[in-house]
Amino acid sequence: MPWFKRTDKGIMTPTESKREVPDGLWFKTPAGKIIHTRELKSNAYVVPEEDHHVKIGSEEYFEILFDNNVFTELDANMESADPLQFVDTRPYPKRIKESQAKTELKDALRSAYGKMNNLDIVIACMDFDFIGGSMGSVVGEKIARAIDHALKTKTPFLMISRSGGARMMEAGLSLMQMAKTSAKLALLSEARVPYISLLTDPTTGGVTASYAMLGDFNISEPGALIGFAGPRVIKETIGKDLPKGFQSAEFVLDHGFLDFIVDRRNLKSRLTTLLKMLQ
Repeated sequence: MPWFKRTDKGIMTPTESKREVPDGLWFKTPAGKIIHTRELKSNAYVVPEEDHHVKIGSEEYFEILFDNNVFTELDANMESADPLQFVDTRPYPKRIKESQAKTELKDALRSAYGKMNNLDIVIACMDFDFIGGSMGSVVGEKIARAIDHALKTKTPFLMISRSGGARMMEAGLSLMQMAKTSAKLALLSEARVPYISLLTDPTTGGVTASYAMLGDFNISEPGALIGFAGPRVIKETIGKDLPKGFQSAEFVLDHGFLDFIVDRRNLKSRLTTLLKMLQ
């Protein structure tokens, strides 16, 4: 029996938000300017002049970071099971299949290894289009295995987070991924293998409370929403107005939770410089 039933139509939740990466030939910017998607792609999916960072997923990040877009994917066919036989508005397995058909992804994270400016690197990247980038057992396991590969090969690890948090359809099993990934990252630290965490818009919930904030360097893209609970929930809970820019990357940086903010167009070169310094 479903736990809830939505009666009002036209309601959009964060996990159902429209994909920002343009599918057609033209893209309308937040300021209303129309640009060709080829120009957007050549600019690392950052709107020229406006500096607006279009929300992207693993396909685009891999293309930006891996040399010539050449990489070897890890655990590409891993899929979620349904250990709790969870049903809300529809059964969990059906929701998984629908998300797979819509996104052409197996789950909300892809991991791979390759070269970045001729440096070896392992990258795990979350895909928000797959059930809001929610962290389930597959996401946690793929991160853990990517870290294992980084440990085995002594290769720096980059985690790109974009998520609404833990996946409610897996309940406690989802929350366990926070401990599992954190423990794996501790092993990475003991082995003195660099770990860089890139937080993108949005990074919230259990992802923020675990691996996203455990990097040797925690960095972010401009304007990203970063926090545990969302601003609206916090405001309703404490009954007070929040500071201007609350939970933006710039606010989080000013309060000491980030090391720096990087424009996506400079991401590859900044990461290369950082890894050379660490090694």
